[in-house]
Amino acid sequence: MGLDAFLPVAFVIGYLLGSIPFGLVLTRLAGTQDIRSIGSGSIGATNVLRTGRKSLAAGTLLLDALKGTVAVLIAGYIAGPNAAMVAGLGAFLGHLFPVWLKFKGGKGVAVYIGILLGLIPAGALVFCIVWLATAFTTRYSSLSALVAAFVTPISLWFFGNYELASLAVVLTLLLFYAHRENIKRLQSGKESRIGEKA
Repeated sequence: MGLDAFLPVAFVIGYLLGSIPFGLVLTRLAGTQDIRSIGSGSIGATNVLRTGRKSLAAGTLLLDALKGTVAVLIAGYIAGPNAAMVAGLGAFLGHLFPVWLKFKGGKGVAVYIGILLGLIPAGALVFCIVWLATAFTTRYSSLSALVAAFVTPISLWFFGNYELASLAVVLTLLLFYAHRENIKRLQSGKESRIGEKA
């Protein structure tokens, strides 16, 4: 199989890994209520945190990030950087639109970080620094994600990583789409802050 022929396989590998709903799995194993029925209804770490179980939220964050990293590393090892980027896109789409949950998944923040970690760790560092700085000043997880996702492709482009910057633009547009309800709540002043229970 040629490298180009592997790209669809890389996408499928990424999608299947990305579609594993770790937030839902961990909270069910812990016996909490269905996180899709609280807060934003998302299966991601921020919504898991609204259950009051910080350990579950941390586990969700880590595992969601790792599925992006693992997808990128596997595809990259087999067929190089183009396959790695395709797998990263697949993982992101799998998290946002998991087939197992009728295509209703998470918001993609942790997976975005994990993909960057596998492709260009400096990009992940930029994302995390911007996220933390915004979260510290505003205590809005969604706003922090939006700002970090906006800044990341610009920083990648500035430092000459044009292909990765292009991928980051696509991920950022998808992340903004996934946060469309959060954006409405931010505009109306009804968005929950970090640490608030459902």
